[in-house]
Amino acid sequence: MMWEENNITEFKSKLTDNLEKEVVAFLNSKTGGDIYIGVDDNGKILGINQVDKLQLQIADKLKNNIEPTCLGLFDIYPEEKDNKTIMHIVVGSGPEKPYYLKKYGMSPKGCYIRIGSASQPMTRNMIDTLFASRTHTSLRNIKSPKKNLKFEQLKIYYQEKGLNINDSFLQNLDLYTDSGDLNYVAYLLADNNTLSFKVAKYSGNDKIDLIENEEFGFCSLIKATKNILDKLDIENRTFTKITGAAERLQKSMIDKTALREALINAMVHNDYSREVTPVVEIYANRLSITSYGGLVSGLSNEELFQGRSIPRNRELMRVFRDLDLVEHLGSGVHRILRAYGRDIFHISDNFFEISFPFEKDYLEWVKKKKHTPQVTKQDSDPVNDPVNDPVNDPVTEQDTEQDTEQVTEQVKKLILAIGDKQLSLSNIKENLKFLHRPTLLYNYLHPALKQGLIEMTIPDKPNSRNQKYRLTAKGKQLKKLLD
Repeated sequence: MMWEENNITEFKSKLTDNLEKEVVAFLNSKTGGDIYIGVDDNGKILGINQVDKLQLQIADKLKNNIEPTCLGLFDIYPEEKDNKTIMHIVVGSGPEKPYYLKKYGMSPKGCYIRIGSASQPMTRNMIDTLFASRTHTSLRNIKSPKKNLKFEQLKIYYQEKGLNINDSFLQNLDLYTDSGDLNYVAYLLADNNTLSFKVAKYSGNDKIDLIENEEFGFCSLIKATKNILDKLDIENRTFTKITGAAERLQKSMIDKTALREALINAMVHNDYSREVTPVVEIYANRLSITSYGGLVSGLSNEELFQGRSIPRNRELMRVFRDLDLVEHLGSGVHRILRAYGRDIFHISDNFFEISFPFEKDYLEWVKKKKHTPQVTKQDSDPVNDPVNDPVNDPVTEQDTEQDTEQVTEQVKKLILAIGDKQLSLSNIKENLKFLHRPTLLYNYLHPALKQGLIEMTIPDKPNSRNQKYRLTAKGKQLKKLLD
């Protein structure tokens, strides 16, 4: 396989001492770029050895030898080309230009920029111009509006990934301003803050008839993101289509991977400096996710669709990357474009919206259900009749097995925790070892009730002190599959 070096592509046959120079040049460029180790200058694949060791060496060099810090602005991962392994380094354009080699400082000897297929030293005038226009209002430089922040949630997420937590944890994540105060990134990731994220649902195709308005947040941005993802898993229904061969085809309203990437991109790249948060809106025919801030300065629409990336919030990108919520820089847009065209993106100076149309088959399925006369349980055939309301259909093990794809892991844990018993909310909380009541209600109890998997023992008095919860017939069938 052969390809060429250009303004966004650099080859290196092996790891050398000038790697940092190439990375600095891409950080200072408009679009960033890709560096491949194990490829010679002519594009011939040579391959590499000791992949894990090389990956650690590269990360260490970039972390310690470049300023301002470029953590969160690069990804390193092996790729297979022509049956050989090479190392791919993705470098994003940095928001705090000029970047420079630490040992030479902000000087022509330390600052480089990509010109054509080479990395060239920057002139003093170029350095001064970039420094004067540097983003001084980044979240890292904004002091947290709240003191005495705690980070137990964030530490748990890191520990679950097997990552070490030490006394320098917050410092390593760049959660302090230059003056030593906790910054706005720390505020976003803290256990408690005042940020609210809305998921609004409307009965029609406009905002006239609001039927549901759930609020998430007031917690670590990571936890809020996971909670909203769980909510979207519930809303993104799986439906059954009968094909011409009388086979049942399971489909989702929206491509699951694309929906996840859109939500995470909104949470990571939103401009939080104005205290405006992303919004999710669900209509009868589409679901939209809108973040504030438009495109990052210096990034065009075409460059976005080509997979180039300039992280607005480098520190957040780094944390989301550490926790495997983000895979590679620029990969999210590619995953969305793989399932949808560019026309679902709506970008203005101040807002970035992705509007997912529901599957055409789903809209037809819903329309057919609305116009199908109600059948009795005796007359219904849940295997051959896909339009019957599942709430009124007899519960079969086959139907329940198909429904499990729609059930989140949290709801499955709840089903197993209740089992064959009738449990109060406090009993359930104790069984699941919960500390936070809102998490139990919004991520476990409410979805299970909505899906008809559990029911109240005193339904006419939902707030009764004697209220308990038990499995429905559908819930019992699901428990059999989970046991």
